[in-house]
Amino acid sequence: MLIHHFTKKYSARLGKKIECVPQQLIEKPQAYHFPGNVRELENVIERAVILTTRSALQFDGWFTSPRQPAPEPAELQTLEEVERSHIIRALAACNWRIEGPQTAAKRLGLHPSTLRSRMRKLNINRP
Repeated sequence: MLIHHFTKKYSARLGKKIECVPQQLIEKPQAYHFPGNVRELENVIERAVILTTRSALQFDGWFTSPRQPAPEPAELQTLEEVERSHIIRALAACNWRIEGPQTAAKRLGLHPSTLRSRMRKLNINRP
């Protein structure tokens, strides 16, 4: 339904007369993993309408990666564990510098004193 909707929308907008969408082109996107969901599908259909020169929609070669299965839900971490690992990654990426122009506090969008306070709370020590 979405493919037909977007085809009508963009063919009208671009003044093209696309009368049909072949069944094989409806089946291809169903096996494709859409990381961008509906927006990505809409963009693909818009490009297809732009490039189509016939009365049937064409979009060859755009759906080559198979649908990936949904990942198994991981055991949830506590918010404190997530915050701790995120802060440690930011600190490691900045060589454990807290203050200055290219530092962990800047990357995390925190004031340096707030970062230090959270480090104490989460028992994060410089290696």
